Amino acid sequence: MTRSSRLHQAEHRWALAFVAAPVLGYVLFTAYPVGFALYTSMTRWNGLGAMRFIGLDNYVRLFGDQYFWQSMGNTVFYMIGIPIGLALSLALAIGMNRAIPLRSMLRTVYYVPVISSLAAIAILWQWAYNGDFGLVNQFLAWFGIDGPNWLASTLWAKPAIVIMLIWKGLGYSMILYLAAIQSVPRSLYEAAELDGANGWQKFRTITLPMVRPVTFFLVVTQVIAGSQIFTEINIMTPGGGPEYSTASSVFHIWRQAFRYQDMGYGTAMAIMLGVLILIITLVQFRLNQRNSFVLD
Repeated sequence: MTRSSRLHQAEHRWALAFVAAPVLGYVLFTAYPVGFALYTSMTRWNGLGAMRFIGLDNYVRLFGDQYFWQSMGNTVFYMIGIPIGLALSLALAIGMNRAIPLRSMLRTVYYVPVISSLAAIAILWQWAYNGDFGLVNQFLAWFGIDGPNWLASTLWAKPAIVIMLIWKGLGYSMILYLAAIQSVPRSLYEAAELDGANGWQKFRTITLPMVRPVTFFLVVTQVIAGSQIFTEINIMTPGGGPEYSTASSVFHIWRQAFRYQDMGYGTAMAIMLGVLILIITLVQFRLNQRNSFVLD
């Protein structure tokens, strides 16, 4: 065997070793868990004892579970805050891009909730929404408004959580929008000004199209994150709120899987939720391709 062939074999073994690491990681931490979850969703299992294969019975039960569909409806309601939050974030980014006093401090203040503990924020807002001494009702009392007991009301509990979610996500979206706005070539605005465009026309024809990739990214990631909301619900409205009015889909999955120890049924709901998130994401990518544009 020549020296060159021995070197070739050594390089081949090293190449296989480097390729094996990510493949092994994928098998252990992605392929096997997904396969195990698919099998578990077709069993009756309490998480400790032996599994009993029951086929598609969990999925049939799922379609008749009114609490599952109620929790899905609640989750969709929470996503109302996504477009509202994006609009407010874009407005803040435009403001933070101007030469205003204390601009750096304001950027930091808006971003602090993003890096704060989610549990701490949920407890803070739970206190603020208290019907007797919460800050929100105290603020409304200044205007002669008798505020509700927010988190104990089937009417106001979900909007209260939406407001908190919008507040928490403003800083993250604002920073991304600010970076996108600052990357827009100044020459585009100068050309528009020479053509007599006003501020609204420059925003509509230049700023908005140029930040579209950031908007697409934020919509996709926030829909995925919103579909998995759990901590806020579990802390602010233990038990899923009044008449299960705030329970999210993940909260319902957690309750079935861990509180009632019905791991098979909980896994079936998790699989269904994952499929729905995948479909929604693919639709968003498809719509983005249709609306994409190319600068010459």
